[in-house]
Amino acid sequence: MTRRVFLSSPLALAPLASPAGRQWPLGINTYCLRFQRWNDRRLFDYCSNHKLDAIFLQDSLDAGVMDPKHWAEVRAWSKDMGLHLETGGGAILPRTAADYPNIIATLRKNIERAAAMGSPIVRALLASDRYSLPEGSVERHIETAVKILREVRGPVMDAGLKIGIENHKELQAWETRLLIETAGKEFVGSYLDTGNPVFVAEDPLTTVEELGPYAVTFHLRDSVIYEHPDGIAVQWVPLGEGTVDFKALIARASQILPPVHIYCKPITARPPVVIPAYSTEFWNKWFPRARSRDLVRFLALAKRGRPYDKPHLTADVPALRERYMGALQIQQMDHMERSLDYCKRVLSLGVRWR
Repeated sequence: MTRRVFLSSPLALAPLASPAGRQWPLGINTYCLRFQRWNDRRLFDYCSNHKLDAIFLQDSLDAGVMDPKHWAEVRAWSKDMGLHLETGGGAILPRTAADYPNIIATLRKNIERAAAMGSPIVRALLASDRYSLPEGSVERHIETAVKILREVRGPVMDAGLKIGIENHKELQAWETRLLIETAGKEFVGSYLDTGNPVFVAEDPLTTVEELGPYAVTFHLRDSVIYEHPDGIAVQWVPLGEGTVDFKALIARASQILPPVHIYCKPITARPPVVIPAYSTEFWNKWFPRARSRDLVRFLALAKRGRPYDKPHLTADVPALRERYMGALQIQQMDHMERSLDYCKRVLSLGVRWR
């Protein structure tokens, strides 16, 4: 069997024996290089040059992003370079009843695109954050999401795919798990992300334990989490430079996740955000059914944390982004390189770079 054939075969997904546990095939999430404004081919070349095993095309900026001819090109690049490919779309909760048909149509198109590119999954999420949720209770939003997902069950199953629901900044992990189980775990799974949990006052280890058995893809992002007079402050930082114990997290993931690809996903250049974790209004409005043990674990994590003390341009905000784009591009590349080095050298992730 040639190396190219191996990397495109199911064997490439299987955990490999190593002193630290399974060997995870490693890729990057391309959203983390969005400031470079590269087309899909340049992103593939980047992954190939870094001897990665996979690429997750998220929020592609390519001019042919919705062109079926480009989908065929991407599939061919994936095969030729021996890079496992995953992709998908965005939020699926309609803001109003009038938006519902368009949401279904977009989701169907994303399923078609993923299948044509050779992705085994279709990324989706409910909303960008809890403040972007439509009016109504969390229970109602979960019911709506289940209804939407079941409407596309047939095309997903026919294509041999799964929809990967990203735990974003709107639900806690146990709520995302409930959504997956209610919709149907035969065609819905977890796009497991370690960066978003801190925005819903959750330790990423809790997220891994809740959603790990349903994971269809696994994305690593680090955060500093620390105490603040108004609650708990959180900020995304390069991998290995935050509060999260990734050695313990990967060890736990190795015990409970099925064979999936793991992706380096550093999103930086954003200022700290304070979670009002001691506010009754915060819990009553957003997470009235939150579990006390999860909050205790999150607060213990914050007690161990400290603010980020390395030079860091925090200009990824609407008023500053374009003005400082050149500097953001340089920093983004540096943070990706540092994060990849941490994944390889410290966490021992990846196969073909060795």
